[in-house]
Amino acid sequence: MAARLRCVWYVIIALLVAVLGGCAEKPQAEVEGSGYPPLSLPDTEVRSFKSTITGREYDLYIRFPSSYERYTEQRYPVLYSLDGQWDFKMLDSIYGGLNYDQYVPEMIIVGITYSGEDADYEALRAMDYTPVQDLTIRGSGGARRFQRCLKEEIIPLIEREYRADPEQRVLMGHSYGGTFTLYSLFSEPELFFGYVAASPAVTFGDDYAFKQEEEYFAARQDLPVRLHLTVGSEESLAYPVQQFMDVLRGRNYEGLVLETQVIEGERHAGVKPEAFNRGLRFIFGD
Repeated sequence: MAARLRCVWYVIIALLVAVLGGCAEKPQAEVEGSGYPPLSLPDTEVRSFKSTITGREYDLYIRFPSSYERYTEQRYPVLYSLDGQWDFKMLDSIYGGLNYDQYVPEMIIVGITYSGEDADYEALRAMDYTPVQDLTIRGSGGARRFQRCLKEEIIPLIEREYRADPEQRVLMGHSYGGTFTLYSLFSEPELFFGYVAASPAVTFGDDYAFKQEEEYFAARQDLPVRLHLTVGSEESLAYPVQQFMDVLRGRNYEGLVLETQVIEGERHAGVKPEAFNRGLRFIFGD
């Protein structure tokens, strides 16, 4: 008898646990269909287009300065940020603080990314941002085409549709994005007046960044840009990027305004907030 009662109690307790557990945890469908509006960034919009040069579809995340509607004749600097899918929201906050503290002027921010809900960002950026082919990375080596896309399609679209100042373009990128930033710098430095390269993969393509810089220096000794170059002290790129910093400092390029920084205690992804903050302050500093 006692054994049967214990069994009954065990069944009752198990049922109570199941019921209470079900009440405590809402089904995913119910959470997603709560009816509350999603959070969005103010003063932003998305433009999409398909490049005839790379054949890929891109989204441009565009952030306007707060005075954009009030001062209808004013033109603004434009920050072109690679990997917009990851860094656009971060830059919205970084820029907001820097502008409030009067370290940087009001500007338009353009985050460049890829269209589609299931876009394979890692694969696509490895195609567009790398300067030479790596046989282990499918489709790599498309930086030349993406540079043309940037120059002939993205920048003209922004400067045609928005009040952008063509004399104040800035290019920013991290990792492969930083690799492309350096590639763009030594391919056509006058396209932007400022470059922010964080943790660039200077060793990619058998040290291609070193070779490209050496070829550039052999052809001309002026580099009329502002460049902010950073790396984290705890990442695997720390030593080669510092070697690249040493090379640039030793060149004494005419017109180059250079700042380099090793961010102590940070690894590859963790450098971005400080690198972008310090980079923007340097590019627009006196």
